[in-house]
Amino acid sequence: MDDRAKALLKALVERYIADGQPVGSRTLSKVFDLSPATIRNVMSDLEDLGLIHSPHTSSGRIPTPRGYRLFVDSLLTVRPYELSPDLQIADCLPAAEPGRAVMAAASLLSNLSQFAGVVLTPKRTQVFRHIEFIRLSDKRVLLIIVTPNGDVQNRILFVPREYTEVELLEASNFFNHHFSGRSFHEVRVSLAAELASLRSDISRLMQQAVEAGIGTPGTLDESMVISGEGKLLDISEMTADMARLRRLFALFEQKTDLLHLLDVSSQAQGVQIYIGGDSRLVPLEDVSIITAPYKVDGQVVGTLGVIGPTRMAYQRVIPIVDITARMLSNALGQAAS
Repeated sequence: MDDRAKALLKALVERYIADGQPVGSRTLSKVFDLSPATIRNVMSDLEDLGLIHSPHTSSGRIPTPRGYRLFVDSLLTVRPYELSPDLQIADCLPAAEPGRAVMAAASLLSNLSQFAGVVLTPKRTQVFRHIEFIRLSDKRVLLIIVTPNGDVQNRILFVPREYTEVELLEASNFFNHHFSGRSFHEVRVSLAAELASLRSDISRLMQQAVEAGIGTPGTLDESMVISGEGKLLDISEMTADMARLRRLFALFEQKTDLLHLLDVSSQAQGVQIYIGGDSRLVPLEDVSIITAPYKVDGQVVGTLGVIGPTRMAYQRVIPIVDITARMLSNALGQAAS
């Protein structure tokens, strides 16, 4: 693509985002010092490249998912988002209450963007300082996990056979001696080699403990908070097709695809943009999701984002997501200190 074609594509996408109507050559000729015929030729080339298409028999064109992708990757100019002076960060995301801060972040994303806000809550605590196994009954064992900050978490293990108090003490001592201060994920990696010296039935108990530890919730359950889904009902292209709308709300209800997408995006740096029809992670063609990870003490603990139509003002929503991630990182960092 030459510079003229890129400029025309940028203008077409911006006009379509602003108006929601297919953009014709006559409209673009008012922006560029080019004849409608020249613009039609360029638009034909853009259509051949799969960047725009005609939704019906009119001469106007709208962006395809591939066109949106090129637009956000190469043609978009994003400016930092400035919060209103009346908006107090401390009031928006209360540092003293991490659970409320997460829910408030989802609400803030929705209110600022006018789309749906979503937050994947902080990842589960996986590091332990000390564990104990306590016999409850013939085939039930209580696993007590003490985290480095002194939190105590309990899990009941359903075991295949009865363990004696001596065996449970042996298992506890082995864990605490070899693995204290490490994460359960690290323990799982080295467990096979370390447990070679122990009897296989004790090994099974320890493996169960590791899996339970990985699944142990920290301050917040690893789940998802969604706010403002109803705002999507005010967007004409979202409500024009009821079958598509039902699929969208099924996405909110089932959450599996969203959780997967947010988990993947937590492994990336900075703001990520997923466009339906262009990304296999977004199951709906007319939906875009903009995400950013948030951190505590420099470590990524979760992801947040905005869910809206592909026809969204990306230059406005991207900095909203970015600044909200920074604000939530700040609030949770203060809570942890």
